[in-house]
Amino acid sequence: MTQPTRLFDFPYYQMAHAPLNEMMTSQYKGQWRSISTQDFITKMNVVSRALLGMGIKPGDKIALITHANRMEWDIMDQGILQIGAIDVPIYPTMTEQDYEYILNHSEAKLCFVSNAELYHKVKNVLANVPSLQGIYTFEEVPDASYWESIFAQAEKIDQQDVKRISDEVKETDMATIIYTSGTTGLPKGVMLSHRNIASNAIASEDRLPELPFGSRCLSFLPICHIYERMLHYLYISKSVHMYLGGMEQIKDDLLVARPHIFTGVPRLFEKFYDGIYAKGMSNTGIKKVLFKWAHDLALEWKPDGENGAWYEFQLKIARKLVFSKVKTALGLTEIQAIASGSAALQPRLAKFFNGMGFGLKEGYGLTETSPVITVNTLRRPHMWREKSVGKALNGVDIKIAEDGEVMCKGPNVMMGYYKDKEKTDEVLKDGWFYTGDIGKIEDGFLFITDRKKELFKTSGGKYVAPQVIENALKESIYIEQVIVIGDGEKFAAALIAPEWVLLKQWAEKQGIDTSDVQGMIDHPKTQALFEKEIERINPSFGKWEQIKAFRLLPRTLNIDQGEITPTLKLKRKKIMENWSALVQDIFKSNSDH
Repeated sequence: MTQPTRLFDFPYYQMAHAPLNEMMTSQYKGQWRSISTQDFITKMNVVSRALLGMGIKPGDKIALITHANRMEWDIMDQGILQIGAIDVPIYPTMTEQDYEYILNHSEAKLCFVSNAELYHKVKNVLANVPSLQGIYTFEEVPDASYWESIFAQAEKIDQQDVKRISDEVKETDMATIIYTSGTTGLPKGVMLSHRNIASNAIASEDRLPELPFGSRCLSFLPICHIYERMLHYLYISKSVHMYLGGMEQIKDDLLVARPHIFTGVPRLFEKFYDGIYAKGMSNTGIKKVLFKWAHDLALEWKPDGENGAWYEFQLKIARKLVFSKVKTALGLTEIQAIASGSAALQPRLAKFFNGMGFGLKEGYGLTETSPVITVNTLRRPHMWREKSVGKALNGVDIKIAEDGEVMCKGPNVMMGYYKDKEKTDEVLKDGWFYTGDIGKIEDGFLFITDRKKELFKTSGGKYVAPQVIENALKESIYIEQVIVIGDGEKFAAALIAPEWVLLKQWAEKQGIDTSDVQGMIDHPKTQALFEKEIERINPSFGKWEQIKAFRLLPRTLNIDQGEITPTLKLKRKKIMENWSALVQDIFKSNSDH
């Protein structure tokens, strides 16, 4: 079989080239269970026949919602696509109002969910979604239809009917509509074709290390997001054994899967780093000295042996004496590569984890680009550069517009926004997709500096790019989240969510009571600590960009409060609403700046 061009070609490609006895492994009722390539294909064919037996036709939409990644999702995905139907993955954390809007907007005929919570969430809006004919669950839920109950419908259909329909599916046909969680407004339905995603999966292979037959990965980022979903197709094409899990049980799952590769987001790596640092610095005597030496050495890491032979020798010792123990504790003794996406990665984290030998690479892309546009890689020399998001994938072109906006053209660029020609025409012009990000290109490497829509202007008429300042502030081990504000004000300020583990450790050493969170963050010593962290980065920016005032938040920004998206991006408008009193206090108390 030649290279896959349609998404349902990928399992058949694996079967023809390197079938696995354990293709996917996920948990059901607390037990790990696996499925082979052959069994996966058998089940996806049953799903295809069952859906045809239920009257589903090419072009019909079917919604998929799951909390943790699981093989049932992938089986449904392939079974749907193979008969020319279109799947609509939905984030489990979206509101019932979002569910109602998406199910209606997409005109979904069926909906498959993972558990009772999601079942009842969809059931609550069922009366307001006239197109929806049924809800099915991957787990057995009282009074709900179990997903395998549809299999009886497969008996009505011959497999040759599936083959006939699948043969007519073109690579340019729509495969999926992914509704972006969005930082503002209603979700937009991104239409992606088979070619969009398949070309991106194949082009992305070049940026990963060579993955031998049967290599293991752990997939825990939400599969409803195109980033993780595209990688599933890539893993299938490379015959990588996929362990499927969720964000809630990463630590336990890593120890089970012992992956060679996995993907994450900056927030996860911040947590990993904070945990490693806190544990290492809690040691005493020679162990603490050794950890600090290894830690500081890793932070000096550079690619391609740029630091010289003596540094590389010391790093080898540090990896053997210190970092090997960290890898064992995390279940990462065999790790070859980790990919970071979704948001900007702090350079400090990239250096540290590469210094440890994790092969951490950062990529850049959007749902609208299927998603990868650029990736840093260590697979070949001179393909990794600090603070950049790497070079464009093969077949993908990038350039910078006159106003600094990053533009992309290639087979990965979306078909458009579903039922929204106006918004499509705003971002797609002459084949170029306008990303909404501000950036620059140096020696082929792309550097993202900010979101175009997030730039704000002070009352003095000066533009401020908040993301650059936020990334600099997050270099501090005491800052977990930060939002820079000041639109229409005299100066830039910041709302800061501290890194609680390390802040409490520091506070205890200072004799500060950590049981009272508000008292701890209001303490003069704590305020002085964060003032020092801000003073450290301020000289790097123009006077109008420097942070003149800040407030510490008593809790972490979270999805439940609507402050971050399911992919952990800041929802600036909602944060400003939720913390309006603090925002007003900042600018009222510091009106003399």
